[in-house]
Amino acid sequence: MINWDIYLCGFAALLLMSLGGWLLSLVRNNVTHVDSMWSLFLLTSALIYSLYLDHINLRVILVLLLLSVWAFRLCLYLTWRNWGPHEDHRYAAIRNNNQPHFWFSSLYIVFGLQALLAWIISMPLFGAIESNKAFNYLDVLGIAVFAIGFIWEVTADWQLSVFKANPHNHGKVLDIGVWRYCRHPNYFGECCVWWGFYIIAFAAGAWWSLVAPLLMTLLLLKVSGVALLEKDIAERRPAYLVYIKTTNAFIPWLPKRL
Repeated sequence: MINWDIYLCGFAALLLMSLGGWLLSLVRNNVTHVDSMWSLFLLTSALIYSLYLDHINLRVILVLLLLSVWAFRLCLYLTWRNWGPHEDHRYAAIRNNNQPHFWFSSLYIVFGLQALLAWIISMPLFGAIESNKAFNYLDVLGIAVFAIGFIWEVTADWQLSVFKANPHNHGKVLDIGVWRYCRHPNYFGECCVWWGFYIIAFAAGAWWSLVAPLLMTLLLLKVSGVALLEKDIAERRPAYLVYIKTTNAFIPWLPKRL
């Protein structure tokens, strides 16, 4: 089960990171960079857990390697996508709803909350890193699920970037490539990444970390992912209504005919 002393050290590190991110947001008057911090929260937690190890095995090396590739790629992509003085419309709405003291409340409703969620979601990483159970076929399955999700997510982000870069696509809906098979392939890929890490944790004996991929799936589907993005997107892009009728929201499948 969980070694709470080590696990709580990871949480303390994330709280310090969130404090630094909050102080930066006061200087910038913008909290959007918390998106770039998300993957670094998870990488930091894993690195903290690994500092307390008295063993280094193949599973630890693979988890840290896969997590590092995922974290740096996502951090760089989100930093590039959000670069500029503007604040993401999601955070702008939160700011407007929490005036006049958003400068202070953002410490816990934006940065502190993300640190807490990352700490919970890091549970399979902790279980996989702490265990010295022998590498087995479930680890291979977890790595395969991670790879499928990572490739799917990277492909979706790349196709979306190319689509947005073309001014002729302004106001249109991307419905080709992986976006032909589901409306949020990047979120589906992200979900697979974390179920992959859970399978690796399960192989290490950390079955109890199931709450992490379940929470991630819930966030992607009902909280900060699909539900939030589609709340008003049809008002901004009417063609999206047709896309909703023909294309699965999350799990990839062949498009329907109207």
